[in-house]
Amino acid sequence: MYEQFYGFTGRPFQLTPDPQFYFESTSHKKAMSYLGYGLAQGEGFIVITGEVGAGKSTLVAHLMERIDRQALTAAQVVTTALDGAEIVHVVAQAFGLHVEGHDKAGALGAIERFLQDEARAGRRCLLVVDECQNLDLDALEELRMLSNFQLGAHPLLQSLLLGQPEFRRTLAHHPGLEQLRQRIIASHHLEALDAGEVEHYVRHRLGHVGWDGRPLFDDGLIDALYRQTGGIPRRVNQVMNRLLLLGAIEEADSLSLTMLDDVIAEMTADQTRGARGGSDLRAAPAPAATPAPAVAQGSLPATEVAALLAERDARTAELEAAISELQSAGIGSRDADGVALSPEEAQIAEARLAAALERIEERLAEQEQSFRHVLTMLIEWLEEDPSREAA
Repeated sequence: MYEQFYGFTGRPFQLTPDPQFYFESTSHKKAMSYLGYGLAQGEGFIVITGEVGAGKSTLVAHLMERIDRQALTAAQVVTTALDGAEIVHVVAQAFGLHVEGHDKAGALGAIERFLQDEARAGRRCLLVVDECQNLDLDALEELRMLSNFQLGAHPLLQSLLLGQPEFRRTLAHHPGLEQLRQRIIASHHLEALDAGEVEHYVRHRLGHVGWDGRPLFDDGLIDALYRQTGGIPRRVNQVMNRLLLLGAIEEADSLSLTMLDDVIAEMTADQTRGARGGSDLRAAPAPAATPAPAVAQGSLPATEVAALLAERDARTAELEAAISELQSAGIGSRDADGVALSPEEAQIAEARLAAALERIEERLAEQEQSFRHVLTMLIEWLEEDPSREAA
């Protein structure tokens, strides 16, 4: 939605890694240097770690665009909690090899033959393993064993291991990984963006979709964005998506600190509601008086939509009740029959009027927040899938 409102050619802050939006921070530049050095060696392990959302996957996507496919065959594995036997089969599948049954020896044989054939054809092989912190020690040992495959004195497989900070600690200190540590030829930890880089990052991504200065950013907004996200690129993307969406909903030509505060509060509320058991709301609609449930990424069940709209309707009913109370409070110095009120009665009526007006203002603010939440959730759900967006 917001890309149409602001005239963008695409969504600049999508969460899916896209190499066209690659931003080379100081830390990413160092990582690419280490990758270049490591790949030139053609053997052993290269290790890249970073916090969740630091840009490891985007870095790899950028790397994959730059490699010569005629000289390098690359396969990528995104791991779950795999053991030694499972990782061997997953690697075989990543290289497009079909292995009958669950025979580990057969899978290893198929991998070795494939690597030898690639070497004879003049191609090196690279295995990229993401989320390595999920692998158990047996699986890591199997990856080390795969690095032993050779054709004469020529190593057949090089591996790039990606993981979160705990993987770096495991590699550094676990006594069972000494042999793997000895084969690491390059290693780098991706740092978060600093305050200046966050501004360049935001402008870089907006520039790729034709940003012409609209929306404007109020003074201090980017600094506040940095403080709220810690400079983690994926968090920046999440907040900027919501902020631009809010800007489009409110038809704003500039993004303000108040709008950023609203977005952060709403995202925090979503997380809090999810932590309190939002999954239970999938079974049945929530009562109208309860807060709207958080919407899981990639899904928006009808029960959750019903709960969100039910809350909106409840706010409307409360507003109507407040208006009725305002009407019954009496306006001016006469009652409903036109009889003049005494000074004491007029004072009481004015107090009731003031209280009713205050409640109406509160209900209006709550109603706006509730409606905006429903609208934001529905728009995000629609835009996650092209077929939904078309509908």
